[in-house]
Order: sequence, then structure tokens, then C-alpha cells
Amino acid sequence: MAGALNSWLLAIRPRTLPASVGPVLAGNALAYASQSFSWSVMFVTLICALLLQVSVNLANDYFDFMRGVDTDARLGPLRVTQSGLLSPAAVRTGMVITLALASLSGLYLVSLGGWPLLVAGLLAVLTILAYSGGPFPLASKGLGELAVFVFFGPVAVAGTYYAQTGVTEPLVLVLSVAVGMPVTAVLMVNNLRDISTDAEAGKKTLAVRLGAAGTRRAFAALIAIPFLVLPGTQLLLGDTPHLLWLPLISIPAAGSLISRLYQTSGAELNPVLAHTAAYSLLFCILVSAGIMIG
Repeated sequence: MAGALNSWLLAIRPRTLPASVGPVLAGNALAYASQSFSWSVMFVTLICALLLQVSVNLANDYFDFMRGVDTDARLGPLRVTQSGLLSPAAVRTGMVITLALASLSGLYLVSLGGWPLLVAGLLAVLTILAYSGGPFPLASKGLGELAVFVFFGPVAVAGTYYAQTGVTEPLVLVLSVAVGMPVTAVLMVNNLRDISTDAEAGKKTLAVRLGAAGTRRAFAALIAIPFLVLPGTQLLLGDTPHLLWLPLISIPAAGSLISRLYQTSGAELNPVLAHTAAYSLLFCILVSAGIMIG
């Protein structure tokens, strides 16, 4: 029993889950600041985001095994399907169950926000299935980072805000860009680590296309640009009460991450990936705190 539980924990990849929590926190903080806020909606948006993240993790584990991408040469954390800890059928079933649970929680949000949230939810489910599977796997075509940015940035932040308020605003969309970039950087680390094995398997991720040097530069940009977006937004919208300067206190952590990425390669990138996911959550918490305090 304990062995099975540990296997499912490996499949879920808990260290990646902060990436789904942060953007939803930011969207809820914006709603709180607008004085249109519900604790129940906040709870459901967080649950839905976590379930969708677990679903995509299970989908990647299953589809990468079925496509022969995961082999014994893999440098990342153990994949449960490829290692035989869980059968492909079990992982596929887990994926279907978590998608179903995410859809059920999403229906509550649709009942509040109507068809825009329904469309966003359907696109999220389709993207999860198409990320590593289907006739046009996004990750293998160099589109994985774009998908992550869109759904962990604008869709997560603006979608959460819309579920709370029934509207969206330019400021919300601008902040969603800043929030989505550090989350996308998590995938950049993952794909940098897997450049050689992905290339051998014919998986042409963005990292494979950019090369190691280009991927490191892209990572640095994803971490650095938000520090220009946030204060720039405050300067342009001088009447906003949001303390968008607050995340600047995370600059030392950001610089440390960039430095470590440039000095690390291969399996040694696994801790950097976990720290990047934690940093993305820290950045979102600081954005949220600045909004709520302001």
C-alpha cells in the first residue's frame, strides 16, 4: 500500500505544483482588491488549478512513455510508467479521473462566469491531452512553453479574476504576463536538462531548437522581464493603489537562479527546477501581497 502511494506521489510530481497555485493566488488577490471576492470561489479555483496540473503531469508520464521518449537514459526524476512502478493503464486512468474532477470543479465556476469560463476550461483540457499526446504533440513541436505561458499566465490570472468579478481589465492582463513568465521558466529548466535525450527521441522542444545557450538566455529573460513589467505598469497607471514594487525584493533570488542555471547542466538541474517552481510561487505571493496591501 505504501509503495503504491509513493508511486502515485512520484507521478503527481508535487514539486511542480506551486506553478499552478501562484497565478491563481494573484488572480484572487486582484479580485480582493476590487472588493468583489468570494472565499468559496478562491477555494474552487485553487482546487481546479491543482487538479489540472496533476492531470498534465500524469498525461506527460503516460504519453512520453507511449511515444518512446522516456528511456533509461532520462536525467529527470523517475517516471512511473517507464520505470514500471505503475502500469500505463493505471496512469491513463489516473489522468482521466483527475481531469474529470477538475471538470466538475470547473462546472461550478462556469455556473458563475458562463460561457467564457466554459471555453477556457475546454481549451485547457484539450491542451493537456495535446501537450504530449495526439497527432500534433505541442511539446514535441516547440510549443510547450507557449502553452504553459498562456494557461499559467493570462488564462489562470484573468480567468480567476473573471470567476470572481464577472469582468476583466487591462491591468489584470498585464499582470498575468508578468506572472506567467516565471512559471514558464520552470519548463525551460526541465527542457534544458532533457535536451540530449529529447533530441535523440525526435522530440523537438523549444530547448532543442534553441540549443543550450539559447535556452539559458530565454530562461534569464523570463525571470528578468517581470521586474520591468510590474513597476512599468505602476508608472503608467499612476492612480493604481497596488504596490507593484513589492516583488522587487525577490531580485536576489532571481539572480541566484539565473546564475545557477548557467553553472549547471544535466541531472544537476533537477534541484534548480524545484527551486524555480518555488521561486515562481514566491514571486506570485509577493505580487498578491502588494496588491492586497496596496
